[in-house]
Amino acid sequence: MPTADRSLRDGRVMRCLTALRLLPEALKKSRRLPVPLPVQLPVPLPVCYDILIRSLTSSKKRKMELYAAGTGTGSLSAGTTVADPDKPKEAPGSPGSSGDGSAATTPGTEQNSNDEEPPAGGCSPPTLRERNALMFNNELMADVHFLVGPPGGAQRVPAHKYVLAVGSSVFCAMFYGDLAGEESEIHIPDVEPPAFLILLKYLYSDEVSLEADTVLSTLYAAKKYLVAALARACVAFLETSLEARNACVLLSQSRLFEEAELTQRCWEVIDAQAELALRSDGFGEIDRPTLELILRRETLNAKEAVVFEAAASWAAAECRRRGLSPTAFNRRSVLGDALFLVRVPAMSLEEFADGAAQGDLLTLEETRAVFLWFTAANKPLLDFPLAPRAGLTPQRCHRFQSSAYRSNQWRYRGRCDSIQFAADRRVFVAGLGLYGSSGAAAEYGVRIELKRQGVALATHRTRFLSDGSSATFAVWFQHPVQVEADAFYTASAVLDGAELSYFGQEGLTEVQCGGVTFQFQCSSDSTNGTGVQGGQIPELVFYA
Repeated sequence: MPTADRSLRDGRVMRCLTALRLLPEALKKSRRLPVPLPVQLPVPLPVCYDILIRSLTSSKKRKMELYAAGTGTGSLSAGTTVADPDKPKEAPGSPGSSGDGSAATTPGTEQNSNDEEPPAGGCSPPTLRERNALMFNNELMADVHFLVGPPGGAQRVPAHKYVLAVGSSVFCAMFYGDLAGEESEIHIPDVEPPAFLILLKYLYSDEVSLEADTVLSTLYAAKKYLVAALARACVAFLETSLEARNACVLLSQSRLFEEAELTQRCWEVIDAQAELALRSDGFGEIDRPTLELILRRETLNAKEAVVFEAAASWAAAECRRRGLSPTAFNRRSVLGDALFLVRVPAMSLEEFADGAAQGDLLTLEETRAVFLWFTAANKPLLDFPLAPRAGLTPQRCHRFQSSAYRSNQWRYRGRCDSIQFAADRRVFVAGLGLYGSSGAAAEYGVRIELKRQGVALATHRTRFLSDGSSATFAVWFQHPVQVEADAFYTASAVLDGAELSYFGQEGLTEVQCGGVTFQFQCSSDSTNGTGVQGGQIPELVFYA
């Protein structure tokens, strides 16, 4: 384009921009004057309006095209850049629009490339949720403030009454009910600040941000302010993170919040993995009613010596909470009658002598009476329950329809037999059923292992005696292993002993047992021939 034409076009553009910038001032002057006076603008307004309409109907790439109208010349003001999208980018030093060889772009500014979206400066977020989210924890237009947390450590949080009221019936009654107050600051000493912020964030944006450290306090806040959807999200989060180390604490909290389904899930974990749960750090944090429920539990899958140790550790923790020295007298005092829920006579004599008898929780008279109960013909009366706990009954998922020997002898030779499996609900794998010798009775050494995605969850070495029959022999892990639903795990066994053994045939890819559906797949870890159709590891021993 010739330099003269380029200068003419730029002048027209600037005249239009100047007209639009002067328009507000012109309107103000017209309001102040008693009689409207004509305002002289560089370009007629209809022409500028036409330019704006043309810009709104630009191409799909949203390029701004300014078509100048009228005549005259002008120059760009400092700091302003107007790019012609149809004109190729000129190299530095090429003739610019001013006609003097200088670049049109003012230093300190950048030109957008033709393919870039124009900046959205000043535009509001497109959705109501996004617009509301901008006001979360924002002082702008806030009409209420909360002081959250205990006195001396409270955090001041701004909020907007309308947003909170439409999301919580408690807030609605607080701000707009018959007893609504006019306080500009509301004290909430019983809720932790991070939990309260999570609650507000959900009310403003429907966004749920849960973490293990704050989920219980968030559940409390959601229950307090009757935000049911957030409470359900907290419960779902707790269920997915439920394991032996936190099951007792979650049991205590689920009872407090009256979450029946979560309570049942907690009992399943505590029953199956009782020894791990009772020895967890969280056991000392439970309340006394929950302690008594656990000590009464008939289905605890734990030795009574472990139950006694757990009761003693809880008593020490309770003394610390009360500011008492954990002496024998104080621990016995805080336990009270809960001590007599422990089934001390259900221990073996060795367990009692090596454990409870050497502690200071029992009196000398109680210790003497228990020893006499173990050894004397005339047994004394005891204040402790006598019957052992029933525990859980293990179930066995058998994956073969038949077993065989002789025609094709199965040999071990220290190689790995392995199979993959998945269950359609959470179960606890307690051990594996294995085949033994196909000849005379024989003893085997075995290492069993359970893995998920190559990570070992449990490994145990032991020995078992095979009587030469086709019966399977259970080999147990030290503790049952929690197996999540719809996830594949790898069970492996390496046996060392008599080479020839029974083996399974006509294997099933899917087996239903005890209300649980198991699926089986071949494992790449198997180096001894075991697969879905035949081989070793005929059974999974589990609790459900």
